Amino acid sequence: MLQELSIRNFAIIEELNLSLEKGLTVLTGETGAGKSIIIDAVHLLAGGRGSSEFVRHGERKSEIEGMFSIDGPDHPSVQKAHQFGIEIEDEIVVIRREISATGKSVCRINGKLVTIAILREIGSTLVDIHGQHEHQELMDTNQHLHLLDQFGGSDILAAKTNYADIFKRYEQTMKAIRQLSENEQQMAHRLDLIQFQLNEIQKADLKLREDDELAEEKRRLSNFEKLYESTQTSYNALQGEGKGLDWIGLAMSQLETAAEIDEQYRSLYEAVSESFYAIEDVSRQISSALDGLEFDPNRLNEIETRLNEINVLKRKYGSTIEEIMEYGGKIEEEIETLTNRETHIEKLQSERLAYEKDLLLEGKQLSYLRKQAAQKLVDAIHHELKQLYMDKTVFDIQFLVDGEDHTKHVPSFKKDGLDEVEFYISTNPGEPLKPLSKVASGGELSRMMLAMKTIFSKHQGVTSIIFDEVDTGVSGRVAQSIGEKIHQVSIHSQVLCISHLPQVAAMADVHLYISKIMTGGRTKTFVEPLENEEKIKEIGRMISGVEMTDLTKQHAKELLELAASLKNG
Repeated sequence: MLQELSIRNFAIIEELNLSLEKGLTVLTGETGAGKSIIIDAVHLLAGGRGSSEFVRHGERKSEIEGMFSIDGPDHPSVQKAHQFGIEIEDEIVVIRREISATGKSVCRINGKLVTIAILREIGSTLVDIHGQHEHQELMDTNQHLHLLDQFGGSDILAAKTNYADIFKRYEQTMKAIRQLSENEQQMAHRLDLIQFQLNEIQKADLKLREDDELAEEKRRLSNFEKLYESTQTSYNALQGEGKGLDWIGLAMSQLETAAEIDEQYRSLYEAVSESFYAIEDVSRQISSALDGLEFDPNRLNEIETRLNEINVLKRKYGSTIEEIMEYGGKIEEEIETLTNRETHIEKLQSERLAYEKDLLLEGKQLSYLRKQAAQKLVDAIHHELKQLYMDKTVFDIQFLVDGEDHTKHVPSFKKDGLDEVEFYISTNPGEPLKPLSKVASGGELSRMMLAMKTIFSKHQGVTSIIFDEVDTGVSGRVAQSIGEKIHQVSIHSQVLCISHLPQVAAMADVHLYISKIMTGGRTKTFVEPLENEEKIKEIGRMISGVEMTDLTKQHAKELLELAASLKNG
């Protein structure tokens, strides 16, 4: 859940620190006080689009920080974080977002800089925001299959994984068939090109690490004079009358005499003796190296020519000799395939038929599981809609494509299976079922979304769910049912809700009152937790407006008592 929220210089909020609790937190207050601004700040933490307009006038930047606690190492946010190299310790995720007055946005997760795209991926596992105009998943028919699969759980996930593995190989096979079925002229041009490339590579007769060895030899030849001079000087320092070895030999001789007189000098004599013979051996090796040093300008030219040839191939076929040789092997296989194109097409067609049989079997199994899940979801939604006073509403999930395209009588394989589904609804008895996206009103969509969120909150594992005035346009017993339903969602997830309905506010576990005041010629937003009398007063204001009467106060108390009874029940 979202435990701590810190906001600095964001819109009309100068500074705000909130500690949030589990359960249902309701935010109320006059229009324009800043309720939606708080939700906007949380939306930015979840990867929403930033803008310089969010920065408080006269300030350099806005700062938003949120601390989320997650439920164990299996939470989806942990998997996403590890995917992007972000460490999560003590089951805490800290997200920080800064937006400058120039529009630049900086995002950090647990201290690591991330892009907006990464923030959005991880944020989507932590926060789920629904506004009064945000019903994209319900209105977008492309999302209906995703929602059904999500409800179906692990059985459908396993079946989808099996299908997806085969579908991936099937697509690769179809791509290979298409490539080999291109026109003859294109094939001939391709064959000529790669045959030329292979000949060029084979003619070069490359050897692994050849370029490194040649570069080292070139370096030696290019520095021949310096190498010869250094070697000759070192030899002269060791060999000759009065040179290094003479003096070490003299020291060895004298220490030998000393060791014959006093045994304690024996170890010194042996050490110098070993050094003498070792240096004498090195001296002979230096002499041999000198004899072998020979400058060959032709060899240097040969090396430069060969390295240039290798570099030309690197520019064409790979950055290393190993990559060039791998490319040569790859096009050699392609030449064989193109030369024997018909044979390969026949083989691929056989593979395609085998994959299609497997896809049809796996796809039908997936469809079977989806139909079972669809019936359970329909029953669950009818149950929820009844509680939201939409008991006359009929909801259905229709499978538009069921394993076959009946106009062609051939399988229609798609990435997610054989099925296309769409949610249908009839809100009035006697009316036919029609697509949900075309017939539902705003109030009906709000209740439909709330019904589905009540069901899906048990499956999604989202840390925090935010409802931004989703109760707009309803009243009376429907408002009461919406309040109860939002509270049900909060049993499984932390819920933050902006509401103008007293019935919803009465169900709150925590009630925050948002207000704004003028100070120093500037507007500031304040948040005040309400308890007892303050809560009664605010709910009374929501019922009657500005004027508070004894009857209004009594009504507010009754709402709170009813809410307490429902929650305890």
